[in-house]
Amino acid sequence: MEKIKVETPFRPVFPSPAGLIVSADEKGKPNIMTAGEIFNIGLRNPCIIGIALRKATYSHSLISRTGEFTANLPPRSLLEKVDGIGMVSGRDGRDKFAEFGLHPLPSLSVKPPVVEECPVNLECRVLSVTVVGDHDLFLGEVLCMRVDADKLGENQRMLIDRMESLLYAEWEYYGIGEKLGNFGFSKGRDLRLR
Repeated sequence: MEKIKVETPFRPVFPSPAGLIVSADEKGKPNIMTAGEIFNIGLRNPCIIGIALRKATYSHSLISRTGEFTANLPPRSLLEKVDGIGMVSGRDGRDKFAEFGLHPLPSLSVKPPVVEECPVNLECRVLSVTVVGDHDLFLGEVLCMRVDADKLGENQRMLIDRMESLLYAEWEYYGIGEKLGNFGFSKGRDLRLR
């Protein structure tokens, strides 16, 4: 297969989970924004996630001032709301929770609430902010993770097939695909070219 050089790479790693980032002002008034991607940085001890935001966004200013945010992973059923939230700013004081029919649930360790309708909620404290091109990279330590009870299996492992997660790539939303195997399923097999 011929390989073609892409002159201007854009979001070259795909897909990534789309999410709702909630921040709050100093008085506690929350704001929701849509993030095209939320990504793992440190897997454990401590668990750290990353979000990259443009300086021009209202959420960037709120998170920069307060040092806290929540990352919420929505199901497919919220697709229209996730997209709509990404089209409007909370800078003018609008209540996007009410406007989009979502419910703020108090966090256990930070001031910004989590989104009740999202099956996975991560409460984060900002560890660092780094300028990375046209965005700033916020690294957030996950202080608390909550998952809907029906989405957890043995040993509190997430049941990914029940999440109905939204993925984002090339300006489009996708759903997570089918399970293909478990880690280590090829152990003991001769995988050399036959």
